[in-house]
Order: sequence, then structure tokens, then C-alpha cells
Amino acid sequence: MRAESVRPAAPFTEPVRGASARTGSPSEGAARVPEQARGGEPGRETGDVRGEHPHGAVASPGPRAVRRHSVRGQVLDALRTALVGGELLPGEVYSAPVLAERFGVSATPVREAMQRLAVEGAVEVVPNRGFRVTERTPRELAELAEVRALIEVPVMLGLARTVPATRWAELRPLADATVAAAARGDRAHYAEADRAFHRAVLSLAGNQQLLAVADDLHRRSQWPLISAPALRHGELVADAAEHTALLDALIAQDLTVVQSLVREHFTGSDC
Repeated sequence: MRAESVRPAAPFTEPVRGASARTGSPSEGAARVPEQARGGEPGRETGDVRGEHPHGAVASPGPRAVRRHSVRGQVLDALRTALVGGELLPGEVYSAPVLAERFGVSATPVREAMQRLAVEGAVEVVPNRGFRVTERTPRELAELAEVRALIEVPVMLGLARTVPATRWAELRPLADATVAAAARGDRAHYAEADRAFHRAVLSLAGNQQLLAVADDLHRRSQWPLISAPALRHGELVADAAEHTALLDALIAQDLTVVQSLVREHFTGSDC
């Protein structure tokens, strides 16, 4: 099996449409590597999909070789970041070979990563074309928040009564990471830091099944809405501040404040 590595992808936000997509003229900024150089299989999805380009220029592989399952994981992480960051737009169709060109890998790990995203509900398969980013509604987001609250609120309240202050203090760097990402206005890194903080809190319950279910719901709640603008900088900062306030209350073992903050935290769409 040919080893591959994932190199940084070109921006997803500039589609190649019209004459460029039909004639094969190069798209600006796209990383293009022929399928045979990446171990890709012949054939590709066709149709008027975002970023579609039928030809590629020869480029050397990335500097670090990894196994295909590792490539798939790297591509999956990159696609999730692009979804959260708004680079992959709801309702748009993206082809696996074109995304593979941008990442500098074969189409196979990209298809596998997109299939995983389809299972998570982030995209849906469009036969012979690629994958369409799911268009979610505010109602779906509210339902996810409700389910998350039903799971996480009682767990956090239980932990607030039993976990010593010293353990909560160990989570301070994770709360600080959400604040730092929010201050930069970095939505993608904020989403990662946000999930890391919640995972660390829930992990204190010692229930791996709970952790897996809660993390999946949390990730799904971060997919973009239909035609929804990204959180404004102030909203992102306010959301991160809730983590700090919650941690302060947990350290102080102020159960009344903890209960209020935990319930309030789930009323937003990016918590």
C-alpha cells in the first residue's frame, strides 16, 4: 500500500465553476496531484460540484509518510474543521477527488472520511457527484441542545458534589484554551477547545459510553446552520467566559451557581 501524507489544504471557499470546470483551466490556490501519484483509483465523481476540476498537475508527496488509516483520520479532522469554520457550506456538493487534490492524497481516504461524516449526519451522499453538506435548521440545533442538557446537566451536578476542588483546578488550562481561541475569533479552534473542556469534565464520571455519546452530540451541535452567520466575536467570548465561570463555581463548590450556569450554558448553539 502506498504511504501518503496530508498537506495543508487550499481554501474551500472559492468554487471552480463554469468554463474553468469544463475546460480544465487551473484553479487558483488548489493543491493538485494526479491520482496515480497518490495511489488513487481511476474514475471520479462528475457533475457541477463545488471545486470540481478534471485535471491535475504533478506535485511531490508530502514530507511525512503515514498509513492510509492515519491519512483518513487526518482528512476527517481537516474536514470537520472546515465544516465548523464555515469553509464547507450547507447545501453545497463537494467531490471526493477534488478534495483529495486539495489535501494532496488519493480519493479513497477522503471518501472514507466523508462516509464517516455521513454517519454523523454532517453530509449526505449524492450519487455520481459527491457529498452535500447537510442543511440543518434551528429546530434541530435546539433538539440537540435539549438532549445534551438531559445527559450532561445531571452528570455535572453529581460531579460538583463529589469531585474535590483540586481536580477541578487541573482543568483550568482547558478553560483558558477556549478563552484564548474565542479572543482570536478562531471558531474552528474554539470548537476543538470547547469539546476538550466538556470531555475533560465528563471524563471525571468514569463512564466511557457516556463520554462517547456526549462527544458525538456535542460535535453534531457544532455543524453550521442553514444560511446562519458565524458567531460574532462577542458571542464567542461570552460563551468561553461561561466555561471559566463554571470552573470557578465548581472549585468553590457553589452548587447553586453551578446548577444555574450549567443549565444556561445549554441554551446557546455553540456550547
